[in-house]
Amino acid sequence: MRAQAVREPVVKEPVVRVLVVRVLAVAQSAAALVVAARLARGRDRPPPLAANSGEVEPVSVVIPARDEEDRIEACLAPLRADPAVREVIVVDDRSRDGTAKLAARSGATVVAGAPSPPGWVGKQWALRQGVEAAAGPVVVLLDADTRPKAGLCAALAELLDAWDLVSAGPRFVTGGVAEQALHASLLTTLVYRFGPIGPAAKSPGRVLVNGQCMAFRKSAMVEADAFGRVRRHLTDDVALGRLLARDGWKVAFVDAGALLEVDMHASAADVWRQWGRSIALRDVTTPGRLAGDLAVVWLAAALPVLRLVAGRPKPLDLALLGQRLLLTAALWGSYREPGPGLILSPLLDPAAAIRLALSALRPGRTWRGRTYGRDAVGLTGRAALHGDQDAGRLGRRARPGRNAVR
Repeated sequence: MRAQAVREPVVKEPVVRVLVVRVLAVAQSAAALVVAARLARGRDRPPPLAANSGEVEPVSVVIPARDEEDRIEACLAPLRADPAVREVIVVDDRSRDGTAKLAARSGATVVAGAPSPPGWVGKQWALRQGVEAAAGPVVVLLDADTRPKAGLCAALAELLDAWDLVSAGPRFVTGGVAEQALHASLLTTLVYRFGPIGPAAKSPGRVLVNGQCMAFRKSAMVEADAFGRVRRHLTDDVALGRLLARDGWKVAFVDAGALLEVDMHASAADVWRQWGRSIALRDVTTPGRLAGDLAVVWLAAALPVLRLVAGRPKPLDLALLGQRLLLTAALWGSYREPGPGLILSPLLDPAAAIRLALSALRPGRTWRGRTYGRDAVGLTGRAALHGDQDAGRLGRRARPGRNAVR
């Protein structure tokens, strides 16, 4: 008799595991398509903002400042020599250092900020006071850590012939490899969620602006009472931009890296703590969109790196890593001194995804020594989308007319 062949038992993968792997593959493919579509919008980017030396309407620059003694002089110095700037107003938001004295010595008009009324975040209250004090028809808002260059304010004022609110993206100053790497990785999460700077947003709910530099006409902003309507938000800039976009304003976000630099943070730990606290934009994003944003970043940015480190990358992971390297090259001009930190930034994408999730689940409520209530980070419903009803007339407001604001 011939011996019967011994068959090896067939080991079947658990059904649940197979299902999870397949669902994950489909989800990652969908996330990859979403990111590719968003990055493709970069083909429609307008050219970077260039200096304008021509005549424009007088500009009032408003700078809210709280404990900025060490940084504000570098912001004020170039503004003093800018012929387009009619006045520089520094709203001293009850600083505990010599910010007000230094600003006054530098030639700025210092407005002593009044205590914030109940329910107001400090920056919005300071901005409202500064805009009310402005004498010029055009207002440019700058943060104290920005470094404007000649021609910036005139270029922003000129854009207001076509737009109602203009926000400018700066070139970033970073202090070391770790700081630049983490900063670039967090910046990538914004690009993956909203696309590159420049092209107009698909809808008001996806508008992104940079509160470090914005320009508008004073009369239109006062009439809209926009700062009052977003007074509770810690993510004040995006809340403002989306609110006004829903009112019918035309909102532009332009690349002004050649005319504006910003030195925001002192270290990688500071980037993690300060920028990371609001990077998820929780208070201006609905739960559904927030979940979608988290999924896109985890699947398209973090997962490929984790699989690569584990030695088990799939073809789609390699494609996504290649795409990420191309974005790294595109971000080169976003930094004053790009270097090893930017090159190594993809390796920190899992850490950035973790910080994004923490920002969504446990957003920080402390800023500049003040702690705010949960509503400052937790409004994701009607109030977050349309502004607070009791701070101004709720509903769609007419876009500022060109003849009414000149």
